[in-house]
Amino acid sequence: MLTYTSRRLGLTLLVLVTVSIITFALMRLAGDPAVAIAGAEASAEEIARVRADYGFDRPLVLQYAGWLKDVAQGDLGFSNILQRPVVDVVAERLPVTLRLALAALAIALVLAIPLGILAAIRRNSSVDRLALSFAVVGQALPNFFFSLLMILVFGVYLRWLPISGDATWQHYVLPAIALGYASTPAIMRLTRAGMIEVLDSDYIRTARAMGLGTRRVIFRHALRNALIPVVSLTAVQLGFMLSGSIIVESVFSMNGLGRLGWQSIQRTDLEMMQALVLIVSVSYLALTFLADVLNAWLDPRIRVS
Repeated sequence: MLTYTSRRLGLTLLVLVTVSIITFALMRLAGDPAVAIAGAEASAEEIARVRADYGFDRPLVLQYAGWLKDVAQGDLGFSNILQRPVVDVVAERLPVTLRLALAALAIALVLAIPLGILAAIRRNSSVDRLALSFAVVGQALPNFFFSLLMILVFGVYLRWLPISGDATWQHYVLPAIALGYASTPAIMRLTRAGMIEVLDSDYIRTARAMGLGTRRVIFRHALRNALIPVVSLTAVQLGFMLSGSIIVESVFSMNGLGRLGWQSIQRTDLEMMQALVLIVSVSYLALTFLADVLNAWLDPRIRVS
């Protein structure tokens, strides 16, 4: 297990360095940071002075090395638009996005896994068709439309829940449902497919032939193996929620990383955009690494292979 974990960690770090290089290069291709800092109305002399003051006139390799050193020390740069260190702004906005993503993931798992198990047990029945229809609707509904629909019903007509802000836990209910429902279909379908494959395997038939009860066969023997691919998908979905919350946060006026990213694009805040892309990439890599380790613990065949 330790050898497998070490190999996966080394590969993750290698990918992380590659992602940092791509992120740095893309931000430089997106525009001249000296122009973004000096302003569109600045003269050529002012832009040249900013380029020299910030070191943008140095070779890109040296700029990247300096930026990577700062990132390793926890310095994500300075936002000239907000006139604040990037790390301070991110620290303020990150808890909102984390709370939203975790609540959405909990909703998705609570809906998807039981539905997937039930659909697999009663395949080709009305329950199975109903679960698949639920998944199809979830895939077809765009996030922004579903969010607006819930605002109209639960916020405007029924007045049960607030429709904007992030001050209390009630503010997270509608956004979490909107974000979680978008991830439910993929998890449900994979759970259903995994359970069907496992339930048709020889060791499950043997367990049933030995007289084990249905509940014990499903939850003690079948579910563990069926959920192995679901673990990996869940990690990817959580990463998607962290990075893809921009629409939901904008619709519900939540001050999280997603809305911050949209505002940074509008303002051409390159330092903030660069930091956010890096944070999202690191989140994806960390979640994927944890999912691989958990899968290896659940199924020893993975680490042996």
